[in-house]
Amino acid sequence: MLLTGDDFNDLFRSFEASAFKMETRDFYDVEGERTEFRLFLDGGRMPEEWHDNPWVREIVGAGKTMSRVHVLRSPLTDYLRFELGWGYPGNIAAGENIQIVDLTEKAVDGLPDHDFWLFDDSRIYRMHYTDGGEFIGAAPLADESLETYRSYRDTALFHGEPYLSYWARAQA
Repeated sequence: MLLTGDDFNDLFRSFEASAFKMETRDFYDVEGERTEFRLFLDGGRMPEEWHDNPWVREIVGAGKTMSRVHVLRSPLTDYLRFELGWGYPGNIAAGENIQIVDLTEKAVDGLPDHDFWLFDDSRIYRMHYTDGGEFIGAAPLADESLETYRSYRDTALFHGEPYLSYWARAQA
């Protein structure tokens, strides 16, 4: 069973303390970003409303934590330059902790080849996408997978570089 729409969004209303996301793709086709992605590709300026993410701010303001690690390979795709340059700064400003693992800079064993969310260190949802990067849904995983996914998270956080330092180097 894949969660989509309101069922998926309920995960963010129902978690109590922490939400962690592992990202592994170099392209996401997000309907709500298509206009901004085109603007980015055309050399436009980041929209003012992207300088802060109210959704993340609300979650963090409620005393919860949000974090993610994006596992990627440079050179960065156009989409990754967009995501890191326009998407992540507003999330950081709102209180999300974002780290990067660039596998072209160092080999890191023990990481998955797919995205997932880990809520409250106890509920895992594997993300599913079309080949073109459109979100299909999130599949809940069984409790016996919990230690594996905690290990993925811990490995990624251990090897991750804080977003701000990674991005400063990537733009140099």
